[in-house]
Amino acid sequence: MSQKSTVKISCTVNDILVSRNIAPNQTLCDFLHDELNMTGVKKGCDTGECGACTVLLDGKPVTSCLSLAPQIDGHKVTTIEGLGSRDKLHPVQKAFIELDAAQCGYCIPGMIMTASSLIEDNPNLTEKEIRRYLSGNLCRCTGYQQQVEAVMLASKLAKRK
Repeated sequence: MSQKSTVKISCTVNDILVSRNIAPNQTLCDFLHDELNMTGVKKGCDTGECGACTVLLDGKPVTSCLSLAPQIDGHKVTTIEGLGSRDKLHPVQKAFIELDAAQCGYCIPGMIMTASSLIEDNPNLTEKEIRRYLSGNLCRCTGYQQQVEAVMLASKLAKRK
C-alpha cells in the first residue's frame, strides 16, 4: 500500500498562522478555498486568464489557480476575507459598494484584490492606468466602467486615511 506524499507548509493567511500537510501539487486556489474555507477565492478558468482567483502574496496580486500551495511556505497571503472587516472596510471594498460596482459578484473578489494592490502602489491613478491594471480580471456582467470608477474613488478614499 503506497502512502501519498505530503509537504508541510507554514504561512500566514489573513493574519492567522496556518500549518498544514498538503499535496505537493495542490494549487493555492484549492488550498485556500477547499481547506481553509476562503470561499471568496473563486476558481473561474483554472488557467490564470480570468483573475477570479486573485489573492495577495506578500502584498502583490497572484492568480492562485496557477500558484502551487507549497510555494507559500513562509509567506503572507491575503484573501478578500482578510482585506477589511465588517466594521472597517478597505477603501476598494467601500468604493465598490458605494458605486454598486458588482453584479453577480463572481469576479469581484479578485478584482478588489488586484485593485487594492494597485492603489497601495500608486494612489494617484489615471483611468488608463486602472483599465490596464484590471485588464487581467475578466467580468462577463459589466462594461467595467463602474469598477474603474470605484477604483478611482478608492484611491481618493485611501489618500484620506
